[in-house]
Parts: sequence; C-alpha cells; structure tokens
Amino acid sequence: MKTWYDFQEEQPALAETGKRLLFPSRPHVGYAFFATIRKDGAPRLHPVSVIYSQDHLYVLIPRTSPKCSDLLSDRRYALQAFPPVPNDENEEFYISGLANPIREPEFRQALIDDTHVIAEEDEVLFELLLDRVMHTRLADQGTPGEHPVHEKWRA
Repeated sequence: MKTWYDFQEEQPALAETGKRLLFPSRPHVGYAFFATIRKDGAPRLHPVSVIYSQDHLYVLIPRTSPKCSDLLSDRRYALQAFPPVPNDENEEFYISGLANPIREPEFRQALIDDTHVIAEEDEVLFELLLDRVMHTRLADQGTPGEHPVHEKWRA
C-alpha cells in the first residue's frame, strides 16, 4: 500500500489526472462513490466526500454509518470519481486499497484547519492508502471504433 504522495511521486501525470477528476470544483473536497465490504462479505456502495490535504487522501465517516463499521472490520475499499458532466473525454478514475483509521485528535483538527471541511464530532477519519489506480477514457468516441483506453498503476 502507498499513500497518494508516494503514488504522485511515481506517476505524476496520472496523479494530476486523478486530482482533476476527483476534485473538479474545489481543491480539497471532492465527491466519489465508495465501496466497502459488509461483515457478511457483500459489497456496499455509498457516496462520500473525499478530502485532499498535504498530498494525502482522506474520508471522514460518521461512527454510526454502516460504512464506518465496514472499514473498522475490513479496511478494503474501492473509490470511483463521480462521472463528470458529459464531455469529449468521457473519463473515469478509480482507486482501491486500504482505509487506515487516524485516531489522533490533533491530526484530525489539523486536517480540518487545512481544508476547512465541516466535520461532526462523531466522524472517524480514515486515510486512503492505495493499491491500484486506473484512469479510463474512451478513444474514437462516437465512431464504430470506439474503445476504452486504460492507464493503470499498482503499488
């Protein structure tokens, strides 16, 4: 597993693409679909706010949320940037890995101060560590030769 910082050191262009798709309108907060694993092994899918701070990715999740208990029992996740407004590129960005709970209140407060996110007291902070990244775009869109082009990275 690697941090976003490590990933962007290894693949700066792919990381820049990911930031553009994850954070299209605000530099520190973006929105994505977030998949976790339920205790019975079934997948669960949720929308989340993704936080970017100091070259790392985070999520804040209410302690009472099913996705929080999912991550506390099985740290695996997958995240897909919300589909962009239709454009010529029709791009997608996906990451997966492990969510690492951050229990230090000082660290949590520093993140809130840096990004100005609004956080509830009961929310648990997780850093998103990366195992896989994939950027997909459609080539030759709208033609008989239309096909996906994937750019992948693995920790």
